[in-house]
Amino acid sequence: MAFEEKVCYNNSIDEKGFDKMKQITIGILAHVDAGKTTLSEAFLYLGGAIRALGRVDKKNTILDNFEAERDRGITIFSKCAGFSMEDTRFILLDTPGHVDFAAEMERTLSVLDYAVLVVSGADGVQGHTKTLWKLLEQYQVPVFVFVNKMDQPGCDSSKILEELQEKLNSSVLDFSKESLESESTKENIAVCNEELMERYLESGEICVNDIAGLVAERKIFPCYFGSALKLFGVEEFMEGMDRYSVDFYEDAGEEFGAKVYKISRDNQGNRLTHMKVTSGRLMVKAQIGDNKVNQIRIYQGEKFEAVNEVAAGAVCAVTGLDETYPGQGLGVEKDSKSPMLQPVLNYRMIFPKDVDALKMYGQIKVLQEEDPQLNISWNDIHGEIETKLMGEVQTEILKEIIEKRFDTIVSFDDGSIVYKETIKNKVEGVGHFEPLRHYAEVHLLMEPLEVGSGIVVDADVSEDVLDRNWQRLVLTHLKEKVHVGALTGSAITDVKITLINGKAHLKHTEGGDFRQATYRAVRHGLMKAESVLLEPFYGFVLEIPSENVGRALTDLDRMKAAFGAPEIEGENAVIQGKAPVSLMNGYQKEMIAYTKGKGSISLEYAGYGPCHNQEEVVERIGYVPEMDLSNPASSVFCAHGAGFVVEWQDVEDYMHLENRGALVKEDMDMENPNVTRKVLPKSSGSSVHSRYNNISYSDDSDLQEIFKRTYGEGKKHKTIEAVTYGKENTKEAVYKPQKKKKEYLLVDGYNVLHANEDLKELLEVNLEAARNVLMDVLCNYQGFKQYEVILVFDAYKVKGNQGEVVKYHNINVVYTKEAETADHYIERTAHEIGRQYSVTVVTSDGVEQVIIRGAGCMLMSSREFWEDVATTEAQISEQIEEHSVKKRYQDRNYLFNYLDDDLLEEMERIRLGKK
Repeated sequence: MAFEEKVCYNNSIDEKGFDKMKQITIGILAHVDAGKTTLSEAFLYLGGAIRALGRVDKKNTILDNFEAERDRGITIFSKCAGFSMEDTRFILLDTPGHVDFAAEMERTLSVLDYAVLVVSGADGVQGHTKTLWKLLEQYQVPVFVFVNKMDQPGCDSSKILEELQEKLNSSVLDFSKESLESESTKENIAVCNEELMERYLESGEICVNDIAGLVAERKIFPCYFGSALKLFGVEEFMEGMDRYSVDFYEDAGEEFGAKVYKISRDNQGNRLTHMKVTSGRLMVKAQIGDNKVNQIRIYQGEKFEAVNEVAAGAVCAVTGLDETYPGQGLGVEKDSKSPMLQPVLNYRMIFPKDVDALKMYGQIKVLQEEDPQLNISWNDIHGEIETKLMGEVQTEILKEIIEKRFDTIVSFDDGSIVYKETIKNKVEGVGHFEPLRHYAEVHLLMEPLEVGSGIVVDADVSEDVLDRNWQRLVLTHLKEKVHVGALTGSAITDVKITLINGKAHLKHTEGGDFRQATYRAVRHGLMKAESVLLEPFYGFVLEIPSENVGRALTDLDRMKAAFGAPEIEGENAVIQGKAPVSLMNGYQKEMIAYTKGKGSISLEYAGYGPCHNQEEVVERIGYVPEMDLSNPASSVFCAHGAGFVVEWQDVEDYMHLENRGALVKEDMDMENPNVTRKVLPKSSGSSVHSRYNNISYSDDSDLQEIFKRTYGEGKKHKTIEAVTYGKENTKEAVYKPQKKKKEYLLVDGYNVLHANEDLKELLEVNLEAARNVLMDVLCNYQGFKQYEVILVFDAYKVKGNQGEVVKYHNINVVYTKEAETADHYIERTAHEIGRQYSVTVVTSDGVEQVIIRGAGCMLMSSREFWEDVATTEAQISEQIEEHSVKKRYQDRNYLFNYLDDDLLEEMERIRLGKK
């Protein structure tokens, strides 16, 4: 025998009742139209899981069970099904082959034991095939290769094997029976391991265990040939997978561990967490985080069986978990790394005029749970929903999903390139968050990394300076958010962020304080840094007739491509390289036209690199970092019992901790050696910062009208100045005397009305009466608190309404214009006047609260407002009563000088009698 059989698996049952068969999770990956779904059907049929073969063209396959998949003949969502061999239970995950849904495919890689890479014998190795191979290498997944469609004319197994070895890996070996009997194949296997080579030279034999070990270690890649449609070679391939695979969970630990790879919802709307159990066992009613497992499902296509318990190696779907996400590690399992494949196009969602886009945002945000790379976001400036997608086919599918699940028709614009940003120099970012009864300060060192590194976070600060729990919290906040740059508002990448200093308050610090300080520190560093815009690139292989090489080289130069010299292969020339996606899009049609259909091009995502036209893109996008309410670079400090906002340029004049590193130059004030003056270095930031340093916000006529009433013409606010006095281990800010900062109160009218039960009832009966009562309440409130009150009512649904600002006694009342909600007006106004004045916003709107807090303003919920109104009115009553008593005794003392005691006593008796 060429191969010694030394592998035997026991089909016995353990004490818990679990089948001890070898359990293997395989995923089928392929370029679109390679026959992946057909091969899945063949596996299930030959494995006894289905009674009849389904066909893609007949729309009756067990795994493509969504209507959109059957209509288009492509796999869109990964599915799960199982089948068995003699001693192995296979769990099959069928993944999308179309490049637009590659992110769905990549999410399954983290739970695979083995991958089946399907290659079309007629088409050979495609561009996406090489992308899949790189992903499998990145995730270290062992691979079996199946070359399909070998029944088609012109397919030569030896030529295809040679191509596989050349373009994928030289260790892709033919494992057909004839090949395994040859000495050359045995030698190719033996050379992968020195010990194995010695035994082979001595005995001339290689056992199955050795081969299975080499496959599991990714040192060899068995390759089989056949036709899935005609079931040719498929059974031999299945036997090979059974024979040359190992049980990775035979010695799994007792502690529970699992990896989440997908989130979906069933037809009843139940949230499903799809996971692979990697160790221990999972039982119904088990506690995971703050949730309990309600149901464990084992899926077979669209059908499932509910079970009470699963063991390591099982793939299941669980209900009851509300906070899970793809890539999450549960129990002892760690989270997965960030996905390699990223969408390169950004699309705006366009809804009918009668649809409130902001409300739709709250509804469709749930889709991002299922596909995190959609990156569904709300553009506050334009009032639009944006999402990141891989291509046009994905937009069509997303349209169908939104229409079916949310009963809303949506369209998309033409799409734009998804840019990213990085930094060119090392900077220290500072974030301080100290409104009244809150405190946190964070210092972050931000350094550029090599292209493709992503975001790396670390901590380099003593626990004597900042407790470990606060340090962990800062690192969590660094990871939880997509931080955006200052050039175009695009996500940052290739940056190392290190926590190097921080401070908390024993009494007043809360977790949310460090979130604010951390976000502001990142943004502060980005505003100081020299930013670099990055754009996505395609790697390409261009094959054209030799006579067209000149035209192709000219085109590639025009597209700013980097490429090697043309390689002549017969009558054709092959050119390989990479070029910006923005310039490469649509080139395939142009190339086919000038080669008269004789040329071909394959494209694959090749990561990000410096943008070829940065200034043009920055100018076109027109991003103003200071106006990004969701990403403030300013900090919030406290003086005289009130918080105030300090712009990013001045934060280091107010911060409480020293800079670390050679980022801040210090010299001593010779007149007062106890005072340390900070001399800030000039920022080396890009020109985008200087363009907007003197930006004016005085072009809003409504605000101008309110300002004129309050201050008159041309009055300016004075900023606070500070010096820091040197003390051991601490620094305290001492503020120069100044005029008290004007305080604004922005009130969301209808939100506040609905928070008061009496006014809510009145609102249903008489809208105007309810508004008038609230206005009168605010007049009294303003008189006592001395706020500058701006009460805002929605009037955005009134057609042709131009908006109105009226003065009602001592408060300002705003009725918004058509298409502008009170939320939008308050957010915009808070951002504009919050730069110079102390602003408190009264609302209980959750989304609005997040945005307002991001702008550095104070918040008061509607419930808190009514409680404060009650307290204020009680204080007003007390003061009135106190004033009356004082006035009475003042009058009595006045009369005492002119009237005798008897008359005064008589007056007092009359007063008491009347009372």
